[in-house]
Amino acid sequence: MNGRGRLRVLLGAAPGVGKTYTMLEEGRRLVGEGKDVVVAVVETHGRAATSAMTLGLEILPRRTVSHRGVELTELDIDAVLARRPQVALVDELAHTNAPGSRNDKRWQDVDELLDAGIDVISTVNIQHIESLNDVVEQITGAPQRESIPDAVLRRADQVEVIDLAPQALRDRLAGGLVYPAERIDAALSNYFRLGNLTALRELALLWLADEVDQALKNYRAEQGIDSKWEARERVVVTLTGGPEGETLLRRGARIAARSAGGELLAVHVTSQDGLRSANPAALAQQRALVETLGGTFHQVVGDDVPAALVDFAKSVNATQLVIGVSRRSRLSALLTGPGIGATVIREAGNIDVHIVNHDAAGGRFALPRMGGALTMRRRVAGFVLALICGPLLTWLLVALRSAESITSDVLAYQLLVVVVALVGGVWPAMFAAVLSGLTLDFFFIAPQFTISVSDPLHLLALALYLVNAILVSYVVDRAARQTRAARRSAAESELLQTIAGSVLRGQGAVQAIVERTREAFGLAGVRLVLDGAVLARSGEPLADEHHVVMPVGERARLELHGPDLEASEQRLLAVIVAQLKAALEHDALASAASEIAPLAASDRVRTALLSALSHDLRRPLAAATASVSGLRAARNALTEEDRDELVATADESLTTLAALVTDLLDVSRLQAGVLAISTAPVDPADTILPALEELDTDPRLVELDLDDTVPPVDADPVLLQRVMVNLLANALRHAPEGTKVRIATSAFARTVEIRVVDHGPGIPADRRDDVFVPFQRLGDTDNTAGLGLGLALSKGFVEGMGGTLTPEDTPGGGLTMVISLPAFAPSPEGAQS
Repeated sequence: MNGRGRLRVLLGAAPGVGKTYTMLEEGRRLVGEGKDVVVAVVETHGRAATSAMTLGLEILPRRTVSHRGVELTELDIDAVLARRPQVALVDELAHTNAPGSRNDKRWQDVDELLDAGIDVISTVNIQHIESLNDVVEQITGAPQRESIPDAVLRRADQVEVIDLAPQALRDRLAGGLVYPAERIDAALSNYFRLGNLTALRELALLWLADEVDQALKNYRAEQGIDSKWEARERVVVTLTGGPEGETLLRRGARIAARSAGGELLAVHVTSQDGLRSANPAALAQQRALVETLGGTFHQVVGDDVPAALVDFAKSVNATQLVIGVSRRSRLSALLTGPGIGATVIREAGNIDVHIVNHDAAGGRFALPRMGGALTMRRRVAGFVLALICGPLLTWLLVALRSAESITSDVLAYQLLVVVVALVGGVWPAMFAAVLSGLTLDFFFIAPQFTISVSDPLHLLALALYLVNAILVSYVVDRAARQTRAARRSAAESELLQTIAGSVLRGQGAVQAIVERTREAFGLAGVRLVLDGAVLARSGEPLADEHHVVMPVGERARLELHGPDLEASEQRLLAVIVAQLKAALEHDALASAASEIAPLAASDRVRTALLSALSHDLRRPLAAATASVSGLRAARNALTEEDRDELVATADESLTTLAALVTDLLDVSRLQAGVLAISTAPVDPADTILPALEELDTDPRLVELDLDDTVPPVDADPVLLQRVMVNLLANALRHAPEGTKVRIATSAFARTVEIRVVDHGPGIPADRRDDVFVPFQRLGDTDNTAGLGLGLALSKGFVEGMGGTLTPEDTPGGGLTMVISLPAFAPSPEGAQS
C-alpha cells in the first residue's frame, strides 16, 4: 500500500442511533465488492442485531491488558499492521485505552493504521467532541470523561451523521434494543429525554454543517474563486396589492423551497408615486398567505419605488427578487418609459430578479399616471414630445396646406401645446407654444419663410398660446399635487392600519410597531426605552448618527436614528407614538390581569372547599355521629360485639374525617402560599419505607429498586413522606392484579429522581394536567377515595420543596410518576463548621 489511508467517521447524536450497526453494514458491503475488510475492534453492548452484523466478517483478536487485577481487552495495533487489510473497522474512536497501552487514546491507534496506508471506518458520538464537551454537559447534566480533539475529526476524509429522530430513538430504547430492561426507565428519564435528544441532534447537524461550510471555503480558496456563493436562498417578493400577488407569492415560495433553509420575505412599498393603487382587502389576504407559506411581511414607504425595493432586498441579504410584469398597457409604457421592472434589474446588482407573468399583465388602455407633482422625468418627456411632435406636425401640415387650412393649422398647434402641457407641465408647454408660434409665422403666415411680426394680431396670437399653456399647466400641476397628497394619505393610513392591527392583536405589538416604524421611515435603527432599559429595538444605529427622541407617556421614550423627518412624516410619527403608548398600556393591563388570575383561582378553590365540606365530609361525620349517639342511647342494652362495632365505626369515621380536614387545610395553605416547609438532607429510602408501612401494603405488591449511591435530597421529610403515601396509594389502586408497583431511585446531574411505576390503564396525554386539579378524580366516583386532593397536594408539596412532579408513560403501558428533587448541597459555612 502506498500513501496514507483514508479515515471515514460515522457521527451520532447519542448512543443507540445505529453507528456501529452502520459501520458493520458498510463492512459487509465492501466485502461483497471484493475488498479486504477486518473488524479490528467492535463494541456490540449486547445488542443482538449488532452482533448479527459481525457474521461473515473477519474479527481480529484483541490484546489483553491486566490493570489492578482486572483483565481488559484493547485494539491490537500490531495484529492489524501484520494483517494489513485494505479496510479496518474500529469502533468508538474516542475510547481511552487501558493503562500500559502503547497510546493513551484509540484515535492515536487509528493514526498509526492510517500512516500504514490502511483505510479506517470508525464511530464517535457528538458528546465526545472536545469543543462540545461542556455544552453537552449543560444539556444532559452528565459529564463526559472521554473526548477527542476537534482537529482529529476535521482531518477525517469523510464524516457522516447517522441520524435518527429523537422519538424513534426513545421508542428503540423502550423496546429494549439499546439497554437492558433494568436500565430503560432511568435512561428514558435522564439522558434520553426528548429535549436532550433534540438538542444533541441539532448539535450534530450544526457541527457537520460547519464542517461542510469550512470545506467549501477551503475549496474556493484553493481554486481562487472570489465570487460569493449563496448556499441558502432568501427570496423577496414584491406585493402591490394587485391581483397578481398570490401568483408571485407562490412562485417565490417555490424558489425558496428549492434550497434547505430558504427564506421567504414579502415587501409592500407605498409612496407618493405609488407602485399601485392598493386594494386593502387583497393586500390583507396576501399578507395572510405569506404567513401561511412560512414567510414574513414587511412594509416600506419610499419616494423612489425601485430604489426602495432594491435597498430593502440588499438590507436583508436577498438572493432573489420576484416582481410581476407591469399591468400597464403598451401605450402607457411607451409614453412613460420602461417602468419599475427595468429599473430594478439595472440597480439590483448581483441579486437575481424574476419578472413573473400573470393574468393581469398588459391591462386595458389608461392615461399615463401623474406620478406626483411632475417629476423631472415628466418634464424631460414634455420637452422631447415638443421637439419630436412639433417638426412631424409641421411636415404633415405643410404637405396638406391650402388657402383655407390656416384655421385647422392653428388649432393643430394649439392641441400640441395642450398635450405637451399635460405631459410635462408649464416649462415644456411654454417652449412648445413659442416654438409653434414661430413655426406658424415662418411656414403659414405671409410673407412665408420669414420670421417677421408686421401685424400686432400675430403678437396677440403668440400671447394667447402662452396663456393657454400656462393655464393648462397650472391645472395639471395642481391635479398632480392633489394626487400626491391623496396617495401620501393613503400610504399613511395603510401604515397606521397595520400598526393598529398589531396593537389589537396584543401579542408582540410593541416590537411590531417598532419594526414597522423603522421600515416605514427608512431609519437605521429605532429603540423604545422604558425606565432606562431598552424594551424593544429594530436595526443597529451608528453612534455618530443623528437621532430624534419622542416621549411615549411619562416613563418611556422612542429613539429614531437616521435622516431628518419631513413635517408630514413627523405628524405620522405622532400618531405612531400614540399607538405605541396604547400598546404599552395594553401590556400593563395584561400584566395586571395575570396577577389577578391567581386570586380568581383561589376563589374557585374556596368555592370547591365549601362544596367538599357539604358533600364529602358529610358521610364520615354522619357515621361518627350515628355511632356515638347509638352508644349513648342504648348503653347497657348493647352487646359487647355491637358496642365494639359502633366504636370501630366511630373511630374509622373520625380518622377519615381528620385526614380529610388535614387535606383541606393543606390545600388552603398551598393556595394561599403560606405552607410551612422545613428542608433538610433526607435519604429517599427513609421516606419510602415509612410510607409503605403507613399504607400497610403487602410487600409482595411492591418492588424496590433503590440505588445506594443516590445522594440525600434537600426536602421536608414529613411532606415527602405524605407525597409518597399519595402516589403509592394511587399506583396500588390502579395496578392490575398480578402486577407489582415498582419504586426506583436514581441520580442525574444535581437532581435525584424517585419513580413510582405501575402498569395500570395510565392517563391520556391530554388529561395529565387535570389530575393535579383539586377535587378531580377523572371519572372515579368512589367517595371513599377522598376529595380528589392527593395529587394536587403532592404536586404542591414537591414544588414547594423546589422540585417537580411529572407523569410519564410506563414502557409497556401504565403510568410513572416522577418526583425530581434537588440533591442536598451543604453551604460553605456548614462545610467549615
